[in-house]
Amino acid sequence: MIKIAYSPVYKYALPPGHRFPMSKYELLPQQLLYEGLVSEEQFFHPPQLESEDILLTHTVEYLNKLETLDLSRKEIRDIGFPVTKALIERGKHIANGTLLCAEYAAERGVSLNIAGGTHHAFANRGEGFCVFNDFAIAINILLQRKTYHKILIVDLDVHQGNGNAKIFENESRVFTFSMHGERNYPLRKETSDLDIGLADNTRDDEYLRILKSRLSYVIESFEPQFVFYLAGVDVLETDKLGRLALTRDGCKERDRIVFEQCKEYALSVTVSMGGGYSKRLSDIIDAHANTFRVAFELFE
Repeated sequence: MIKIAYSPVYKYALPPGHRFPMSKYELLPQQLLYEGLVSEEQFFHPPQLESEDILLTHTVEYLNKLETLDLSRKEIRDIGFPVTKALIERGKHIANGTLLCAEYAAERGVSLNIAGGTHHAFANRGEGFCVFNDFAIAINILLQRKTYHKILIVDLDVHQGNGNAKIFENESRVFTFSMHGERNYPLRKETSDLDIGLADNTRDDEYLRILKSRLSYVIESFEPQFVFYLAGVDVLETDKLGRLALTRDGCKERDRIVFEQCKEYALSVTVSMGGGYSKRLSDIIDAHANTFRVAFELFE
């Protein structure tokens, strides 16, 4: 049974009407249940991650600032939304959800987190709607446990995974692959192990051709044991914050390429949803749901 991390604390994390589309995290599970794609028993609510596990990635000073709500105005502005106790708790649930998804994926081939993909969070600060870096936290725990010694991050959000790149810049056991809009946030990019910056309005055919060839190259050359996949849907042409031009079908085919290559090379994969900021909420939900549809089609 494919397991899905979901926490109902999402709706309490931000004030009503905030521009970050928090409602997608409530609506996506409902859509998956409505379609009959999943059952209630496949969802699990992860407990909060312990501080000692978070500190394998984030600094003591940063964690203390978050827990005491003692961030400066600039630090809050960089994160992009009000920092509340509920938001910090949410981040701890999500990070543990990604970790537990990795454990479930080892058994079933894939496991997905309804949220996560907070790749702009650095060890000592947050930015770009990211507070804790769920991928980095989960990966560092798995490395400490010696569960794996070669892990690949496939980051296909429209924004470069700058936090991941910086956190793992000197970690040879982790390969960071980010394929993103070259002119998208962040303005100052970090250096991933492989960065592919795409031109504005890149469309389906070119995007998928590049992804298919480069992903297989990375897998064959790095030979990872496990994959973390950030499946942001802000690559859509309808996205308000993205500069690429994928259709929903193209975005779905992107997911298929990742999952098929994971299956081809016998790699388990953990998925976090990442960004999605289209004007119509239905576009966001359907594109995210496609990730689940393809995963269930290939791994069930």
